[in-house]
Amino acid sequence: MTTRETRPVAIPPVGDVAVPRRAMVLAAGLGRRMRPITNSTPKPLVPVRGRPVIDWTLDRLAAVGVETCVVNVHHLADQVRAHVAHRTAPQVVISDETDRLLDTGGGVRKALPLLGPDPVFVVNGDVLWLDGVRPGLTRLAAAWDGDRMDALLLVLRLAGAHGYDGPGDFFLDAWGRPRRRRPPEIAPFVYGGVLMIAPGLFEDTPEGPFSLNRLFNRAMDEDRLFAVPHDGEWYHVGTPAALALAERKLGEPNPCSDQ
Repeated sequence: MTTRETRPVAIPPVGDVAVPRRAMVLAAGLGRRMRPITNSTPKPLVPVRGRPVIDWTLDRLAAVGVETCVVNVHHLADQVRAHVAHRTAPQVVISDETDRLLDTGGGVRKALPLLGPDPVFVVNGDVLWLDGVRPGLTRLAAAWDGDRMDALLLVLRLAGAHGYDGPGDFFLDAWGRPRRRRPPEIAPFVYGGVLMIAPGLFEDTPEGPFSLNRLFNRAMDEDRLFAVPHDGEWYHVGTPAALALAERKLGEPNPCSDQ
């Protein structure tokens, strides 16, 4: 049981779904595994099929109705600032981490004053995806239930997680509640780096660096973490090999995915 007071937040609908108007892209990472490319280019600006990764994400956010996106910066921050300065859909607001890199959870915590009190989307800066019949972000928003959830993850089936080479992250029960893999298990689902989260989950978290995994564990312990499987394509582009795979796969005709 949760000890926090949880209240459903009414988000104005876009069409028939209450889609968050604000989001965050985690773009402050050093990109060590992408070196030497990231020695001179920040990871969010690494091009995939001629478009920087962050533009794939910002376009997806704009398409479902997100109006404002917070982008955190650290490594080669001026390049990221300059690149997103022209964006109006969504409008981009910078969260500056040039003095101290805060990891995923710490980065979102620092940005909470910019994100507001309502649930928001948070997206890793090194993933991109193609949607299935319905946008993955819309499917997250449609599945969101603030009475029962503090976080809702977009997950991928292990076999379709392009650029990922690990043993999986989660098992899901029939209600979409995840359980972490226990060694030596191979889990059928991978966290896709896309989620919807309630700012209240950050209560009592410390200032400074910490991982979002800490909050996933908290929500899981309180039976308030859920997941939705993605029904389109997904790519992790965190290494040169994964980038090459994405370039190759995205160049292949696929009538089942959007272009």
